[in-house]
Amino acid sequence: MFSVRTSNYQGNMMLNMCDDSLLGKYITENNQTMHISEEYYGGEIVTRETATRLLQESSIINMVGSETVSLAVEIGVGARDGARIISGVPFLIVFKM
Repeated sequence: MFSVRTSNYQGNMMLNMCDDSLLGKYITENNQTMHISEEYYGGEIVTRETATRLLQESSIINMVGSETVSLAVEIGVGARDGARIISGVPFLIVFKM
């Protein structure tokens, strides 16, 4: 399952998406901490099918988590080598042109 929040940013659909198990957690590496917050990534818990559709339809995507990034790579939205790993958790941003 995936946690998603969508919004309109300058006329583009923006998707913030994470593995639902990461919602509300903090990841830390080298004195930097990232909060996978309810305010940013929360909104709705969706199935793989809905997550796939949202990834395909969105122009700007912020994603965190192994399941989320793996799904995006599997369907051709983003590349695994573009992901940054923070404490073992992949983080990827995609801008579609």
